[in-house]
Amino acid sequence: MLGGLFFLGLGVIGAILPILPTTPFLLLALFCFARSSTRLHHWLLHSPFFGPYLRDWQQHRGVRRRVKIMAIVMVATVVGVTLWLTDLSWMAQSGLIGLAAIGITVILRLKTIAEDALEE
Repeated sequence: MLGGLFFLGLGVIGAILPILPTTPFLLLALFCFARSSTRLHHWLLHSPFFGPYLRDWQQHRGVRRRVKIMAIVMVATVVGVTLWLTDLSWMAQSGLIGLAAIGITVILRLKTIAEDALEE
């Protein structure tokens, strides 16, 4: 249960801070809760904010198209604003762009759930 709470905390922080991923930590929390606390597992799976994304992943092993688009727009926006408002060295800028490119590549490679699959 401690592992689940730890990963849940990291997932919540990741929802606020764009540099930290949210979904992998929430999936780890869900995994830990499934083995330690059915009450917390059910709560996380049916939470209004995280529940739909976790259920999509659990049932279909993918994400909805609008979620992918929203994630890519968020990454691009945060990186763009960071580059615009800060005076980072060219190495830091290159590193930030590289990490964003990796993140966007991961998002694009995730399976997209077809709308007809959601109706089942």
